[in-house]
Amino acid sequence: MKGQEWYQADTVAEEYEAKRFSRGGRLIDRREKQAVLNAIGPVADKDVLEVACGTGRFTVMLAERGANITGLDISGPMLQQGREKAQATGVDDRVEFMRGDAARLPFPDDHFDTVFAMRFFHLADTPAAFLAEMRRVSKEQVFFDTFNRFSTRSIYNWALPMGSRLYSRWEIDRLLDGAGLELTDANHDWLLPYGFYRKIPNELAASFRSLDTALGGTPLCEKLASVSYWNTHV
Repeated sequence: MKGQEWYQADTVAEEYEAKRFSRGGRLIDRREKQAVLNAIGPVADKDVLEVACGTGRFTVMLAERGANITGLDISGPMLQQGREKAQATGVDDRVEFMRGDAARLPFPDDHFDTVFAMRFFHLADTPAAFLAEMRRVSKEQVFFDTFNRFSTRSIYNWALPMGSRLYSRWEIDRLLDGAGLELTDANHDWLLPYGFYRKIPNELAASFRSLDTALGGTPLCEKLASVSYWNTHV
């Protein structure tokens, strides 16, 4: 996994959300959460696994909506942030946070209704192995996002501290075929890369986002969007 040591540092966990989801990053947070909700639908009493749950942004959100959810991550400090967040919102009885390896998920086959991962596959050095594990423990649905190869993301990719894996549509199709997953639907978004939005104030970011959204329904967006959300079924 790229940047494991960097990712597991205490300081990274402490600053993770402040750096990524303040300023224009608030728009990113809202869009990602909506993408998860749109894909999974009603979650009350569903058994859900979030792979690479980080600080529990999505884990806690789904627990608040009634899911029985497990969040798995390799970073102890990130998981501690998630536990504190779950306790603060009163959903710690619906959430279990576990430290573990996404390449060897500690669950039996078909254990969860839904398995999902956000902000994970750009770090994956063996994406096929990770996706196969997600499919193995899911009996219904696997959802994940990727950063796209032919997009503005590639312009600053080299500057990221841990690097970032970018995917073409051909690579995604090959991964899904290899894991035995069928694509239900895909959404492509963010012509401008995440890094751009994080650098500017929220008010200014909203103006750029309006333009970005206006182009979202055009063929240009599907070809050049920096992020794709993939909803699949087993």
